[in-house]
Amino acid sequence: MFQDKDLQRTPLSEIGEFGMIDRIQSSFKNTQPTTQLGIGDDCAIIDYGEKAMLISTDMLTEGVHFNLAYVPLKHLGYKAIASSVSDVCAMNALPQQVLVSFAVSDRFPVEAIDELFAGMLIACQKYEIDLVGGDTTASKAGLVINVTAIGSCDKEKIVTRKGARENDLLVVSGDLGSAYFGLQILERENEVYKVNPNVQPDLRPYDYLIGRQLKPEARLDIIKLLEKLNVKPTAMIDVSDGLASEILHLSQQSKVGFTLDEEKIPLDQQVISAGEEFELNASIAALNGGEDYELLFTIKQEDYDKIKGNPHFTVIGFANDLQAGNHLVARGSNIKIPLTSQGWDAFYQYQKNVKNAEEE
Repeated sequence: MFQDKDLQRTPLSEIGEFGMIDRIQSSFKNTQPTTQLGIGDDCAIIDYGEKAMLISTDMLTEGVHFNLAYVPLKHLGYKAIASSVSDVCAMNALPQQVLVSFAVSDRFPVEAIDELFAGMLIACQKYEIDLVGGDTTASKAGLVINVTAIGSCDKEKIVTRKGARENDLLVVSGDLGSAYFGLQILERENEVYKVNPNVQPDLRPYDYLIGRQLKPEARLDIIKLLEKLNVKPTAMIDVSDGLASEILHLSQQSKVGFTLDEEKIPLDQQVISAGEEFELNASIAALNGGEDYELLFTIKQEDYDKIKGNPHFTVIGFANDLQAGNHLVARGSNIKIPLTSQGWDAFYQYQKNVKNAEEE
């Protein structure tokens, strides 16, 4: 067989994770009448009469998404479930089942897998979901975990990324940037350990940040709270890849622009302190860090009074005409900065890790 040596070869890092998703989406067209929504949101929506089934899948790969030098297996198991469940929450729905598949190398003993699934069990019990199946296989490249989350919801209650309209308010739950700084602290202490394994770090001043990185929570409580307050978001997404990236996803899908007020971005005091320690603007961590798994959503202005004063919600901006674009209003000024995405990208991160390994 002759091979065309002049065939164009584009590195995956050049188009990024979302560019690859767009290429796949453009090739596959839905043909089944039960497929209500396919690629392009936090979950697929399968129409089965009065209710709809929501399905999402997430993969975690050793060396790309986690480092077992400082990530306990029990925490990793918990995080794998929580991150997948978060996608179901982002559709204004509650999860019911998960399927777990994993590939593992022979360096892991049985007891290590027991520890991994002990964390998954804790998460399943907390979120009141069942682990109903999956698959197992061998791996030559460490540990790979895939979790598929399944939920259901009355069709009229489902919220996608497409419903935001001009003048809707942009709202986020909880606070942002904590998981990013938790990762920076763990990475820093791991480098110190490599130099001197006898050094024992004092991580107590960073307990909140490290907890947000190692054991994040899916915000089922927010979905239940919104229903209690009789507020249905017009569009919603979870913050897994950074606030800026998620705002741009909402903008692209809803065909509106957004104005984000930097002063309104909710930051925990530990995030602010860590920003000073690492000499990094804490807002940058919130915009680009990711893995907070908070919910970002839009609501109609008439629903503002229902959430006003609630400590779980912060109004951080509003939707405007698509032609106006997406902007960040800088802290302490009226200067508008174009909003760009510099958040998590698996393909870019992989290339970065390979380069760092080669340099070492």
